[in-house]
Amino acid sequence: MFAAKLTELAALIERITGQDGSHATAIAPLSLHRLSAPSDPVTVVVEPALCVVARGRKRVMLAEEVLVYDPAHFLLVSVDLPLVGQVVEASPEEPYLSVRIDLDLGQVGEVLLDAEIPHSRDSAPRRGLAVSAVDPPLLDAVSRLISLLESPRDIQVMAPLILREITYRVLMGEQGLRLRQIVAEGGQAQRIALAIDWLKRNFARSFRIEDLARETHMSPSAFHQHFKAVTAMSPLQYQKRLRLQEARRLMLGESLDASAAAYRVGYESPSQFSREYQRCFGEPPRRDLARIRALPYSTPA
Repeated sequence: MFAAKLTELAALIERITGQDGSHATAIAPLSLHRLSAPSDPVTVVVEPALCVVARGRKRVMLAEEVLVYDPAHFLLVSVDLPLVGQVVEASPEEPYLSVRIDLDLGQVGEVLLDAEIPHSRDSAPRRGLAVSAVDPPLLDAVSRLISLLESPRDIQVMAPLILREITYRVLMGEQGLRLRQIVAEGGQAQRIALAIDWLKRNFARSFRIEDLARETHMSPSAFHQHFKAVTAMSPLQYQKRLRLQEARRLMLGESLDASAAAYRVGYESPSQFSREYQRCFGEPPRRDLARIRALPYSTPA
């Protein structure tokens, strides 16, 4: 039964996508992904999301940690994280097929209240990334959501209901605590999520750990510890990754040279920027950009 559902989901995604690439859909939080060959590593900041693979295999790296997921597993991202993703199993005959559903944390809180699920405010913060087994009810809900794309007149009424069901299924599953922590008012994980949001909006600004810790009502040592527990990196490492990824986007999307991009994201030394860029992406900016421009597509989820 489970295998048949996966086969049905894969056929549905392949029928709707038709060609390789990342495909936005008429259901705003939902995107579909198809790839007929293994990919190069792709670096992207992923917001809270549920990612389900229908066929193939993908590797995701957070700092030094590596997670792999396939049709038996889903990836849950509970806070904004800079990730490196790479499709490692795909072929023209058996293309990689996956689903990404962006999670609405406001809806997470609403479902918690309606279902009377405890918030887990006082538990120690968990990593904002996890892989877990897909259970049949969650797989069924995801399949029904995608099926709506073939019945456009039903999307407006049915999609919000199914998205809410998917949120409920995740909250009730073994990884639900990760989401519950992020929306628990005043909890440690939620305060770290607020700090992450500040860093995303102010990554080009210098900051002191003491000041950011004060804003989250934590001591500097507790803030550093909990931030690393959630993101697998220090606040300064997180900021550096955001700066480098934004610089890469500026060079690709706005044709800025390396020096201009470095300045825009907060670097004062172009040579330091080039060193850290190569350390992060494996190549100096010019060579890295040439490689990316030669790629026909990327798969962020």
